[in-house]
Amino acid sequence: MGRTPLTPHLLELIAERFKALGEPTRLRILAVLMDGTRTVGELVDGTGLSQANVSKHLRVLYGLGFVERQRDGLYVRYRLADEDVFALCDLMCGRIEREHLQRGRLIRA
Repeated sequence: MGRTPLTPHLLELIAERFKALGEPTRLRILAVLMDGTRTVGELVDGTGLSQANVSKHLRVLYGLGFVERQRDGLYVRYRLADEDVFALCDLMCGRIEREHLQRGRLIRA
């Protein structure tokens, strides 16, 4: 199976998503949503951020398809669209760990 050709348009779309994930606040929100569906108020409690800040970041995450939302009476509940974003985080954590170990070996040498 071959790789998808990285056209200029596709590179722009990828960069837009990485830019969104490059914001630690958005990753905090996604981490809270790993435990299940949450309202904005619950996300405020879970992250310690203001309601305005959470709402602003949820708009970006929703617009890029990282989260889904569903109206539930007076509330809107947010959930992860899928867990692919955490596969990316796992890849990066593994890379960071390898880099850390390599630096430690270089310092000891």
